[in-house]
This record gives sequence, structure tokens and C-alpha cells, in this order.
Amino acid sequence: MADTTAASRKETLDKDLDKLSHVEEAATFVARGLIAPGLALLFMAAVAGAAAVYAFDEPRAIFIVAAAAIGAYMALNIGANDVANNVGPAVGAKALTMTGALVIAAIFETGGALIAGGDVVATISKGIIDPTAVSNPTVFMRLMLAALISSALWVHIATWVGAPVSTTHAIVGGVFGAGVAAAGLASVNWPVMGAIAASWVISPVLGGLVAALFLAFIKSAIIYQDDKISAARRWVPLLIGVMAGCFASYLCTKGLGRILDISAYDLAAVGVFSFALFWGLSQYYVNRASVGMENRNQSLRKLFRLPLVVSAALLSFAHGANDVANAVGPLAAIVHTAHSGAVSGSVGIPLWVMVIGALGISFGLLLFGPKLIRMVGEQITKLNPMRAFCVALSAALTVIVASWFGLPVSSTHIAVGAVFGVGFFREWYTAKSRRRQAYMERKNQRWVAERPSDSGEKKVVGKARQIHSKASREEIARRKLVRRAHVTTIVAAWITTVPAAALLAAGVFLGLGLLGR
Repeated sequence: MADTTAASRKETLDKDLDKLSHVEEAATFVARGLIAPGLALLFMAAVAGAAAVYAFDEPRAIFIVAAAAIGAYMALNIGANDVANNVGPAVGAKALTMTGALVIAAIFETGGALIAGGDVVATISKGIIDPTAVSNPTVFMRLMLAALISSALWVHIATWVGAPVSTTHAIVGGVFGAGVAAAGLASVNWPVMGAIAASWVISPVLGGLVAALFLAFIKSAIIYQDDKISAARRWVPLLIGVMAGCFASYLCTKGLGRILDISAYDLAAVGVFSFALFWGLSQYYVNRASVGMENRNQSLRKLFRLPLVVSAALLSFAHGANDVANAVGPLAAIVHTAHSGAVSGSVGIPLWVMVIGALGISFGLLLFGPKLIRMVGEQITKLNPMRAFCVALSAALTVIVASWFGLPVSSTHIAVGAVFGVGFFREWYTAKSRRRQAYMERKNQRWVAERPSDSGEKKVVGKARQIHSKASREEIARRKLVRRAHVTTIVAAWITTVPAAALLAAGVFLGLGLLGR
């Protein structure tokens, strides 16, 4: 009896220990998910503390401290969302591991922000609101703070649902909404807003078309040639040269143009020189790398991996130089206005403000970036090094061409549109191949249908045709190469970014006004 009781107690104890073990595992799992948000909050608190020390003697210190914390929050969200467009294709093509992509992007984003981020930013982003309509310093700072809060919240929401959006459009929507709440519709520069709305269509369509054209060229000139290696030795160096020329011009336009005065002729000269230089260098690289390669597509992919890694680094540098102002531009405007007591059309960005933006983007990328990187690189459509190369080349070339013609475009929309373009081109090309194959099969079936000796055999052939046709349609519908659910989510987020950020900003602006009473 005693033995039975002891055994029962031991069994109960084992069950309790097992339950405790499961609870500990669950607690560890939950705690692991809170590490990244906790580090982000610590970063924001550290920035707010540093801003409080800086603004200790300022009459409007509360605005500076609040704006510094929200600016840090915005920078974290830019890193979590926007940087995916630069390194996502390389990760999806297996040219970079996730860890390698995060490290490279963080280094080059920080370098771009600090080296070429510029020292002057328009306080009314993109000239959307007439500065004379918000000449009161307190109203102006409230407007900038509302724009910063709303755009950061919207980018956070977009990241949560898995949609890469334009942070520039988010801050534009924030300034627009807060500006209308502050000074009415008459204060808005409507031609500028119309140009921004046009970029919703222009950017992804241009990016998709350019990427699809390059992929079509690679397929016809290299992949479907009998001697693939010889074709690659002829054309891959040329493509790398084009990429180098585009990126050199891209960096001058989006990054170095902030610290150097570069004319259109200088830009063209830089592009041509870079093209010629890297065309020659890449011929040596491709000839050496292709020695002993087998004549198959898998071998060709190896030739595009190094250019992809370089393109990811350069895109990150240019992005850091260009988009850091989205995080710290409103903060710099608030700091200047609080210090001088007057509203200015353009202000200098202090070094400590730029550091907040650079570190925030890098931290946001490292803490939260993998989700959107996987979305862009793996979940929209399947990428290999050749397709990802077309995406990177399209991103650089389209920005250059659009800037040359003065078209308002978003680099985020271009990059994601290029991924769409590659995927939809593959769908079209695959469907075309299947139609050709189906045509040949129908010809064979017609020939067979003429041969049967009785009507029974003809009925069997007809029934087989119907089943084959139905199966082909179902197979085509099932094997879509671009996931429609992701396309719908992303396009919906693009369309709603400006109006959603504007509505949020208007509400925040009015709310801040009530708190200030």
C-alpha cells in the first residue's frame, strides 16, 4: 500500500515538473520576442535623455525632447521597413545570408547617412505647405511633431502587416495632414501633391518594365543559347558595366549630390567612365570565374553573385544618404525653431541629430528588418541571382532616368515594382511556352483523331481533349509565379500611405493642441 502511494506521488510530481518545464519554455519563448522591442525602447529613452541634456536651457525644451524620441522611433521604422528593398533581392537569390545582409546594410546605411546625408533640409517637406501659413513657431513645431508621429506610426503599421512602403510618402502625408489642420487647404501646394500622387503609378510601372526588359534580354542572349558560357563571357561584363555606370550616377544623384555640386554633364561623364572601367575589369572577372564551368543555368548564377553583393551595399549607402532626412528632417526643424524662435524655409542638421537618424536606421534594420527582407526577397516571387540582378539594375537605372526627366518617383516603389515585373514577366513567358506546347499537342491530337476506325474511338479522343484542357487551365491557375495576396497587400498600403498618414497627422495635431491648453 505504501509503495502504491509513493508511486502515485512520484507520478504526480513528474506531471507537475513536466508542466513547469512547459511553462518555462513558453516564458522563454515570449521573453525572446520582447527583446527587440525592449532594445528599441531603450534606444528611444537614451535619445530622449541625450536631448534633455542638450536642451536643458532652451525655452521650448519639451518639444526638442519629444521630437528626438519620436525621430528615433521614425528612424527605427525606416530601418525595419525601407532597407529591405536594398538587400532583399540579394537574400532571396541566396547571394547573401540574412546575417551578412544585415551587417552590410547596417554599415553602409550608417556610412551613407553620416558621410553624404547632407546638412540642409527643407523644413516644409517637398514644399507641400506654404511656410507663411504657419509662421507661428509653436504651431509650426506642433505641425512637425504631428507629421513625425503619424508617419512613424504608419510605417510601423505597414511593417507589421508586411508591406514595404515609401517613408518619403509617409512623411509627405504627415506634413500635408498636419498642415491642412493648421492652416487649411489653401496652404497646400497642390501641383506638388499631384506630382507625388502620380509617382504612385509611375514608380512601380517603370521599375517593373525595366526589370522585365533586362530579364528578357538575359534569357534570349545568354540562358537560351546553345553555348551559355561563351554567351555569358560576351554579355555579363557588359551588364556589369551598365550596372556600374548606373550606380555611379545613382550615388551622385541620391547621395553625393548633397555634398558635391554635380551638373548633368558631370553626371553623364561619371556614368560613362564607370561603365568603361568596370566593363573592362569585369571581363577579367567573368573569364576567370567561368573557367571549367558546366554549360547549364546553375553555372551562370555564380557569375551574378558578386555584383549582387556590391549592388546591395551601394543601394544601402545611397538609401542612408537620401532617406535619413525623413527621420531627422522634422527633428532638425523643431530644434532650429525652438532655438531661434522663428520659422525658416531651410535649416542645418546638427551632427547629433544626424547620428540619431543613422543609428536608428541601423538598429531598426538589425532588430526588425528580417521580416520585410524575406517579404521582398522570397515571398513575392522566387528570385535567383540573375533575376535579383535585374531588380537591382532596374532600381538604379530607373531613378537616374526619372531624375533626368524630372519625374517624381519613389525608390521603394521602383524596387518592389521591379520584383513584381520580374515575377509577372516569368508568368507571361511560362504561359507563352505552355500555349506553344499545347498547340503542338493539339496538332498531334487532331492527327490521331483522324485515324480512329469507329465513332467510339473518336468519342474517347474528344473526352481526353476536354480533360487535358481543363487540367491545363487548373495547372496554370495553380502555378502563379507572383503571390497575388502579397501584391494586393502592398499595393493597398502604397495607395493608402499618404491619406492614412495625413489623417493620423491631422488628429495628432489637433490632439497636441488640446494638450497644450
